[in-house]
Amino acid sequence: MAGRTLGGMTETGDGRAVGAAAEGGGPLWWERRRGAALDVSLAVASAGECGWQGVGFAEEAGLPVWAGVVLGVVVGSVLVLRRRWPVAVVLVAIAVTPTEMGFLLGVVGLYSLAASDVPRRIIALLSGMQAVGTLVITFVRMHQSMGRDPDFDPPSWLIPLVSVVMSLGLSAPPVLLGLYVGARRRLVESLRERAQGLEGELALLAERAEERAEWARSEERHRIAREMHDVVAHRVSLMVVHAAALQAVALKDPEKASKNAQLVGDMGRQALSELRTMLGVLRADEMDGAEAEGAGASGGGRASGASEVPARLAEFAASSSGRGAGASGGAEGQSGGPAGGADVPGEVAGEGDGEVAGPSLEELDVLVGQSRTAGMVVDFSVEGEPRCYAAAVEQTAFRVVQEALTNVHKHAAGARARVRLAHRAGEVAVQVENEPPGEGAGAGDAGLPSGGNGLVGMRERVTSLGGGFVSGATDAGGFRVSAVIPDRG
Repeated sequence: MAGRTLGGMTETGDGRAVGAAAEGGGPLWWERRRGAALDVSLAVASAGECGWQGVGFAEEAGLPVWAGVVLGVVVGSVLVLRRRWPVAVVLVAIAVTPTEMGFLLGVVGLYSLAASDVPRRIIALLSGMQAVGTLVITFVRMHQSMGRDPDFDPPSWLIPLVSVVMSLGLSAPPVLLGLYVGARRRLVESLRERAQGLEGELALLAERAEERAEWARSEERHRIAREMHDVVAHRVSLMVVHAAALQAVALKDPEKASKNAQLVGDMGRQALSELRTMLGVLRADEMDGAEAEGAGASGGGRASGASEVPARLAEFAASSSGRGAGASGGAEGQSGGPAGGADVPGEVAGEGDGEVAGPSLEELDVLVGQSRTAGMVVDFSVEGEPRCYAAAVEQTAFRVVQEALTNVHKHAAGARARVRLAHRAGEVAVQVENEPPGEGAGAGDAGLPSGGNGLVGMRERVTSLGGGFVSGATDAGGFRVSAVIPDRG
């Protein structure tokens, strides 16, 4: 993450504030060269001060002058360690208090100690020792000075007052200033860390938002592909079947060939109409909010009925075993499909009205009739009291039957099929089962290609509404597709 400029200083990713890039960090324990230069300058000034004060101390103590100067220089030079060991600097300043050396050493040392991360009790203890030492030395020196002048008789409270003022004046201001600077520095560091934490969270949220957007785009692509597959594949499959039949009877039965050609044209018009409807939805400026809300509601209630779905599917499949043909068994060549393209499931409701009428359960008989027209023997039965469901539920059930019949045309041409629709309390169930190929009369295998996504698309449709989907081979060698969809309306 790129650094930020704050107060003339560049903020790096690890939270440290460094100067210009030309500084490149300071030597030893200093973070910046500017800080090292400041400390060295203070140490030189303190060494000069203590060396000058050491002359008087040497004369008073009866030591050689050079010894006092050397002692003062060594003591004053300790100030260069104020950032590394502030406690040691203050202890040295306390130790040389009787020698009356190290005014700058004591003041700067107390400031550095208070501004550091040393515990407050240690700061209070060392500051108190420094103040007491200054108080005692000031009191003693004033008594000695006034004792040399017998004509001067000050009040008894003057010396203690001056001693206390000197003690507090030399210790309290640097300590308070150091505490303020240290507190401000810690506050700035905490705010900086918090800002960096917020930046990290924002970056993480941006990454997650990008991931969610990519996931949404992928889901939308899958949804569009599934819709296009369901809308076009069934019509095109029927067209291929009719084209194969047309080729077979073109020379033998011109009348039947003409009829098959008309059916192929009708199927093509229906496929184009549904494709045009789908493209119109894709070009819409706004998404269908009701569908989005329906998807969210179905996702929220998915877990409630998930455990009961397998049992209902098993019961539905078991009830169909051994059951005979339905109420409307079909024969080869029976006319149940649209003659002129009038009955088209899921077609546009009217020219120019802009409303799309999705396929519903009422159009299943038309769908079954189209397969019968293509030469498939289909038994269609309805159980329970017919009623209206939510649009998404009816469309999903219709698409399951449509794709299942398309798979029969592709993989089991000529097989007999059974379609069951069951209306139950709070749900609707559909099942499509076909016998092994060759047991029924049909047009034969027309060589239809398969993308392998039909069952996956059906399962995604059903599970998105909180339902259950089961598909697989039957004991008799056929194939069965079953779906139970809860009513979310």
